[in-house]
Amino acid sequence: MSAVQRSDQVELATVNLMDVGWFAEGPPHDLFARMRAEAPVRWNPLAGGGFWSLTRHADISAVSRDTDTFSSCRGGIFLHPDQVVPLEMTRNLLLYKDPPEHTKYRLILQKAFTPHSVAKLEDAVRVRVTKTIDAVIEAGACDFAHDIAVPVPLGVLAELMGLPEADIARLYAWTEAIEEAQRAPEPAAATDVFAEMGIYLNEQIQVQTGGESLVMSLRRAEVDGEQLDETEILLFFGLLVFAGNDTTRNTAATGMLALLEHPDQLGALRARPELIPGAVEEILRFTSVVNYFARTATKDTEISDQSIPAGDKVILWYTSASRDEAVFDEPQRFDVSRTRPDHKAFGGGGRHFCLGAGLARLELRVLFEEVIRRLEGIERAGPIERLVSSWAHGLVSMPVRFAPARREG
Repeated sequence: MSAVQRSDQVELATVNLMDVGWFAEGPPHDLFARMRAEAPVRWNPLAGGGFWSLTRHADISAVSRDTDTFSSCRGGIFLHPDQVVPLEMTRNLLLYKDPPEHTKYRLILQKAFTPHSVAKLEDAVRVRVTKTIDAVIEAGACDFAHDIAVPVPLGVLAELMGLPEADIARLYAWTEAIEEAQRAPEPAAATDVFAEMGIYLNEQIQVQTGGESLVMSLRRAEVDGEQLDETEILLFFGLLVFAGNDTTRNTAATGMLALLEHPDQLGALRARPELIPGAVEEILRFTSVVNYFARTATKDTEISDQSIPAGDKVILWYTSASRDEAVFDEPQRFDVSRTRPDHKAFGGGGRHFCLGAGLARLELRVLFEEVIRRLEGIERAGPIERLVSSWAHGLVSMPVRFAPARREG
């Protein structure tokens, strides 16, 4: 029995949203629709504790903006504080900081991701996308998830950080290991990965003696007049390697799947390429590849008339907020001409809004422009393999076939 069928029959009080079985076919959107209607702020019991699930757009937006009441630092951004690496280590990571520290540390990377800085990258991104498609186009088939969605953001990130092209495979391996650690039963499963990344980063700092790469920016950065220590530099590096490519590649793959499953929408983009920037926003809304992040209540409070005791965790289900009927007309419909939607693909808003959102939008726009222009008749050529995770919505594999279009110019 599928998760969609079960969602109509199950008692909501018995649902455990950390059971990855609910996500075997992608996010359980029918279940989230029931929760928005019947239990928008719902306690999810677990052995030794539990959490509050928030599924409505308005509640997730409000909690995201209230960093005084709902902390990223106190209990971390995952359900289990030491899920990836020990919490005391990850508290140095930007995603885990609360203001005013968060504001100071965010400034270190902010200049690299201003609209002006991102706009200057378009030519480099297009070269990267072109090179990626060139590698597969003559074969007339590829694994879209692995051969196209993965190399583009990783290659762009390597260029920004001044890393050798030959090291992209290492970045990919680390990304996979960190993602796997989020599903591992043992705590701090990625500690060894971060140790390996630290050795590599130190090597790069020695090699890169100058320039404006992000690695050198981290090496020179100061907070309150003091340079970052080795742990802080490593965790910034880890954030860039993981968050800088994982969400973009998953959006590219699941977005292409959405287009293939809705050929009328793919046809609309072929006929009117000017719709692609707006289509990227609809893809971000519809796929919502980060299912959730967590916050911890710093004091007794209320969310939509539900009492939340201090110390309790709340899970912000972004994938549910992006299909909230109170915000979107026909939210289950994929429509590339939809007026720019207020999706939660980059978080719930507020101070933790994704720093790399502009770069992700650029990469996705250029990727879909070139794929639609150059790969004619693209279609699925075999079964897809999903990433089975309650946290991330992604594809491991998606075989496709196509006919090469004649290159222009």
